[in-house]
Amino acid sequence: MNQLTTDLKLLHEATLENLKSSKANNTLRAYKSDFKDFGAFCSRHGLNSLPTEPKIVSLYLTHLSKNSKFSTLRRRLVSISMVHKLKGHYLDIKHPIIIENLMGIRRVKGSIQKGKKPILIKHLKLIINSINEQKTNEIKKLRDKAIILIGFGGGFRRTELISIDYEDLEFVPEGLKITLKKSKTDQFGEGMIKGLPYFDDKNYCPVINLKKWLEISNINSGPIFRRFSKGSNLTDNRLTDQSVVLLIKEHLRLAGIENKNFAGHSLRSGFATVAADSGADERSIMAMTGHKTTQMVRRYIREASLFKNNALNKIKL
Repeated sequence: MNQLTTDLKLLHEATLENLKSSKANNTLRAYKSDFKDFGAFCSRHGLNSLPTEPKIVSLYLTHLSKNSKFSTLRRRLVSISMVHKLKGHYLDIKHPIIIENLMGIRRVKGSIQKGKKPILIKHLKLIINSINEQKTNEIKKLRDKAIILIGFGGGFRRTELISIDYEDLEFVPEGLKITLKKSKTDQFGEGMIKGLPYFDDKNYCPVINLKKWLEISNINSGPIFRRFSKGSNLTDNRLTDQSVVLLIKEHLRLAGIENKNFAGHSLRSGFATVAADSGADERSIMAMTGHKTTQMVRRYIREASLFKNNALNKIKL
C-alpha cells in the first residue's frame, strides 16, 4: 500500500469519526436501534441492508406503515440514511420511489402526531402540594420539587435538566441564570443562557425551591440533580433522563393524576403551552425552550388557543 493510499484511508477513517462526533450519543443509539429493525426486515426477505437501495427502503416503509405512525416512518428513514453515511455509503433518500411512496402513505394514514400531555399549571400545583404532604425525607422532597419546577420553568428537555452543574448557575437579583452548555439542537456546544425570574408564590417558585435544595444538599460543585442510594443518602451520581421520567410519573400518580399520557417531555411542552396561553409570543417562547424552528412552538400556541379563540364562542344559543 503506497503512502497516498494510506493517507486516503486515514482521512476516510477520520471523516467517519467526525460524522459520529457530530451527533449526540443518544442520537447515535436511536439510529442504531432503528437500523436494527430495518436490518431484521431485510434479513427475513433476503435483501441487502447495508448498503441498500431506494427500492428496498420503500418496501420497508410500506411494511412499517401497517402498524406505525407516519412520524415513525420519517424517523426510520433518517436513521437508515445516517447509518449509511456513518459507514461511508451513499443512499438517495430523495429518490422518487421513496418520496412518492411516503406521499401515498401520508394521504392514507395522515401525519398528525398525538404528543404526550403537557403538565399545566393546575397539574403543577397538584404535584407540588402532593409532594409537600408526603411522609418522606425532606431532602428528597426538596430535590423532586426543584427538578419539576426548574424543568417546567425553564422549558427544559429532560437530558438538559440532568446536565445542569452547579457551575452553570448564577443567582442574580431578578432570579436565576442557567447556562446550558449543550442541547439536542445545539450539537456544537455554543450554549445558551436561560433566565428564570422569581415567582410571586414562593411555594411554586423554581428559584426559591432550587436554593432550598442546594442548601439542604450542600451541593457546591458538579451535578445539581443527583441520585439517592438506599436510606435516602445523597450520592455524587447524576440522575439519568429515564429517572426523571419515572419521577414525574410517580408524582403525577401520587397527586391523583392519570399518568399514562404524560412523559418527561411534559414539563417542556407544559411550559410552552402555558406561556402561549398567557400571551407569550413565538420569539419569547423559543428563547426559553431553544427551539430552532417555529413549527413545534406554533403547535403549542394552536393547542393553547383551541378554546380561547374558538369561533363557536361567538355563537349564542
